[in-house]
Amino acid sequence: MTMTGMTRILLTALLGVGLSCGIGLAQDAAHATKAAADDTAHGTKVAAKDTAHGTKVAAKDTAHGTKVAAKDTAYGTKSLARHTVHGTKVAAKDTAHGTTVASKDTAHGTKVVAKDTAHDTKVAAKDTAHGTEKVGDKVAGKPAPQP
Repeated sequence: MTMTGMTRILLTALLGVGLSCGIGLAQDAAHATKAAADDTAHGTKVAAKDTAHGTKVAAKDTAHGTKVAAKDTAYGTKSLARHTVHGTKVAAKDTAHGTTVASKDTAHGTKVVAKDTAHDTKVAAKDTAHGTEKVGDKVAGKPAPQP
């Protein structure tokens, strides 16, 4: 055998080993890629399932909170309406009572003022008549009465 023949055999053997190693490496890479894709798909499915569950829980909690808030708002509105009606009735009753009292006081005051005015008018009329009588007596020449 010559060197070239031997070299040819060695090169052929090395090429065969190299190709089979390359094919094995390619198969390993394909298997690793497939495993990674499967893991990614599984992770995506789990994340989607968890997200859907979280969304359902959040929606349920939001609905419950909305119902509770609506119920509390309705109760507060009814309570406020009752208090407003009661306050309005009390205010109307107090206003009516105050008006009645003020009306009675005004009527009484008017009677007192009218009575005092009548008395003062009588006194003034008497004084005017007495003064007129004195002046008339003086004009007529009668002597002034002695006390």
